[in-house]
Amino acid sequence: MFAFMYLPILVLAFYSFNRSPYSATWQGFTLEWYGKLLTDERILSALQNSLIVAFCAVAISAVLGTLMAMGLARYQFLGKGLYRGIAYLPLIIPDIAIAVATLVFLAAFAIPLSIWTIVAAHVVFCLAYVGLVVSSRLTNLDPHLEEAALDLGATPVQAFIKVLLPQLMPGIVAGCLLAFVLSLDDFLIASFTAGSGSNTLPMEIFSRIRTGVKPDINALSVILILVSAIIALVAEFIRASGQRINTH
Repeated sequence: MFAFMYLPILVLAFYSFNRSPYSATWQGFTLEWYGKLLTDERILSALQNSLIVAFCAVAISAVLGTLMAMGLARYQFLGKGLYRGIAYLPLIIPDIAIAVATLVFLAAFAIPLSIWTIVAAHVVFCLAYVGLVVSSRLTNLDPHLEEAALDLGATPVQAFIKVLLPQLMPGIVAGCLLAFVLSLDDFLIASFTAGSGSNTLPMEIFSRIRTGVKPDINALSVILILVSAIIALVAEFIRASGQRINTH
């Protein structure tokens, strides 16, 4: 199973160093294709769009996701179970369903497609992931620490900022990193909600492989896989470290 999953990635990485402009034959080792990525204006523009979308979506999701997780964990209100189910629904709904639903919604209100409609669509699923990670962190916290701060004269806002927020920070950072990877790698939702001239990096890759997979696309894919893997590992390390600190 692992060979089936990772062998294509190894083949992709191997051919990204191929001197031949076509992936069918091996003509020698070169780093030329990685260097060309730095001067490709379309790639750089798509990367800029992807980073703008990812950072904006993650920033909004970090605030709303943290507040959502706290509200669901600490308060009782009418329709809480229904709200919890709806909030985490993007975790299980297929991306194509979210993409189509978002496009229909934007068309119904005559909202023009642009890079900001991609951000709005990405917030939908990033919010669920941030909220889920922060919720798991909240379940491991000692609620008496916040109560002690309130008993010692702190206001609810002070208790949140000085006591609760530092304990939640590993979960928030881990959730944001996970959401950042998902936003950076998303193709389907972005392709449905992107306006003219707002291609993201996965969209640019897809548009180029229609005419055949070239070594420069192999190189770009390898870089994207490595960056995503590193960010995901850092997120998991931060989350696990936060749990260990809390248990001790």
